[in-house]
Amino acid sequence: MIRTLIAVCTLILSLAASAQGYPSAPINLIIPLAPGDATDLAARAVAEELSRELKTPVVPVNRPGAGGAIGTDITVKAAKDGYTLVLTNNAALVFRSIMDPKSASYDPFRDLAPLGLGMRSPSILAVGGEQPFRNWREMVDYAKKNPGKVRIGTAGVGSVGDFCVQTVNSLTGAGLVMVPFQGAAPAVTAMRGGHIEGVVLALGTMTAHLKSGAVRGIVISDKWADFPDIPTMRELGYAENLFGIWAAFFAPAGVPSEVTARLVPALERAIRSPAIGARLKPLGILADYAAPEALLAEMRDEHRRVAVIAKKAGLVK
Repeated sequence: MIRTLIAVCTLILSLAASAQGYPSAPINLIIPLAPGDATDLAARAVAEELSRELKTPVVPVNRPGAGGAIGTDITVKAAKDGYTLVLTNNAALVFRSIMDPKSASYDPFRDLAPLGLGMRSPSILAVGGEQPFRNWREMVDYAKKNPGKVRIGTAGVGSVGDFCVQTVNSLTGAGLVMVPFQGAAPAVTAMRGGHIEGVVLALGTMTAHLKSGAVRGIVISDKWADFPDIPTMRELGYAENLFGIWAAFFAPAGVPSEVTARLVPALERAIRSPAIGARLKPLGILADYAAPEALLAEMRDEHRRVAVIAKKAGLVK
């Protein structure tokens, strides 16, 4: 018992000592997405700004897979010293726990310490420009007449895109086939190569392709000034829009309060920097800081709303 007490006291003193000089070493920022994803590029931009704020390197580390769950899980299991952070999204924090709970071994409300909301991006259902359907009505009609022939790529089972595909099917009976990928970039590559007909991903991933005319936007979760002609679900006559995508910064639960006291204001300054807003906008991403308490409130509200819709649509039992 004495040895255990000494070990515990030593650990507490060690954490306290390290926190007082925090940060004294490079910080790993886990990005649970494939390299080249728009959110990956945005995360790297924020990492650069955060490095300047903290006066220490913030090193991006890609750990894609399972709609963000793999990278999030790595962070949950990391040392509670503030040297491993994650920029993860609502797919890993909300949608996966509802749509594919077996794949998420963590509780986002218990196992992570929120540091702040970082960014938002609309979700968009887009198809290859060579497809025979040009708009929502034509896509739904074509899918019904050609069962299994409209394959839609997403960032994985339990992702926001997965939920959007399943919701469209429940509302229309279109029978779209959801094809999961390990991130947005591989899904776009598959669509451009003609292996699938379309994708549901963050707008940022699709911006350049939409502007070039190589792909066609069918429906978007929120209006975006650069693409005013792409309708939302409400504009098409449905009760709710598709869900958009947001990403937020977390540390493992249990990090010393001295660490979060250093990280939270630095992160707020980095995200609110005009330079970051200017770098993210062309990516189809809005820099949007919210404090940890507001972030948790949004997570809980979205979890409730998604659970209700999923149950009504018969997506979960």
